[in-house]
Amino acid sequence: MRFRTRLTTLASVILAATTAGAFAQEAPKPAARPGIDSPELSKLGTYPVGVADVEFVQPGQADLRVDAPNASRIDRRVPLKIWYPAATTGHGISYRTALSGETGVDVPFEVPGIATAGSTAAKGRFPLVVLAHGYGNTPEVLSWLGENLASKGYVVVTPAFRDPPISLRTAAARAGPIARRPLDIAFVTGEAQRRARAGEGIFASADAARTALIGYSMGGYGVLTAAGAPLNPALADMTRGVLAPYAAGGPKAAELKVTGLKAVVALSPANRFGDAPIWSGDGLAAITTPTLYIVGGQDHVVGYPAVRALFDQESNAQRYLLTFKEAGHSIGLIGAPPAMRHSFWDLDWFEDAVWRKDRLLPIETHFITAFLDRYVKDDMAKGAYLDGLVVDSDTGTWPGAPAGRYTGYSPGAPAATVWKGFQPSRATGMLFEAKPAQ
Repeated sequence: MRFRTRLTTLASVILAATTAGAFAQEAPKPAARPGIDSPELSKLGTYPVGVADVEFVQPGQADLRVDAPNASRIDRRVPLKIWYPAATTGHGISYRTALSGETGVDVPFEVPGIATAGSTAAKGRFPLVVLAHGYGNTPEVLSWLGENLASKGYVVVTPAFRDPPISLRTAAARAGPIARRPLDIAFVTGEAQRRARAGEGIFASADAARTALIGYSMGGYGVLTAAGAPLNPALADMTRGVLAPYAAGGPKAAELKVTGLKAVVALSPANRFGDAPIWSGDGLAAITTPTLYIVGGQDHVVGYPAVRALFDQESNAQRYLLTFKEAGHSIGLIGAPPAMRHSFWDLDWFEDAVWRKDRLLPIETHFITAFLDRYVKDDMAKGAYLDGLVVDSDTGTWPGAPAGRYTGYSPGAPAATVWKGFQPSRATGMLFEAKPAQ
């Protein structure tokens, strides 16, 4: 009897250890698929998602690689990952990519996705979104947003800018990204619009007249510039003269401004390089396109007060500011894959010190969806998710809400001041502000 009891106990221990190991080794889930405590509009849309890889080539561009002469010219090759509404459901893809490690050597990893490579595009014409990553990032780490928006009826074009390793903290290494972000965004957007109008390939399903720009960090600088903010001529010296003709007052300044633009989203946007402000003249006041800013209240990379200043300065456009209290700069990327959890440098690309990533990303998706649907698709009903919200989410109330762990979404005003679309216990730790155009 005692022997049998010992066997039973041993079996229980083995089972418990095996179960714990299975949970510990559980494969990461696609970040485009929100969790059960996510706000309403973060849910996937009704379309299956396809993904395609395309390359654009822009001839005769200055070669700003560290080891290249200033005067050399090359054909600038820009790989693109395109997420789009598909006609049929398939098997989710596993993306393979890499980010620069602390020594400058790339660290490879995989990202699970929901898209199917090469799927037939759904019938119809869908708004065009150009999604620009940050310094040293890749399109795959923005799959959480690209795939989610594609499921909701957007064609999302995400360039791979191929920056030098971020560990090269030199002026020469930074010259390329500073110069190329606005140039590449303007070129990629214009070329995607041209192919959309011509009905070419996967771009035939995109509507060039309904274009939105989204950028994170360095990409945020790029999309605000492409929306019309005039560049500071001081950036010419930082870019070996490449941006001189495109700066305020330059002969090519107008070439950076994207046409057909309906909305701009800037996540943790870069706003100055060293002591030099990025924009001059009217600055952000030159932008007339509705803009959504998203930033962490403890972002010490671009500076929270500086992003708030951009929000205030953009006086000629309807704009919104979503602040995650206590969050830092890493709000724009997926959660850290297993291969990026072995050193602080690798982990710090992805993870915030305070916020869970599976909370941050769905909240961002919720507001980006409401914003794009409202201003790109003209879905006026989505304005209820943006306008008239109490500024501090912590102060929201919902009289008569069911008690306990209620999972329903707040109906918003006038029944509740808990932010519309949020579960009552989950609208905490944030600020949301809106200002109209003058």
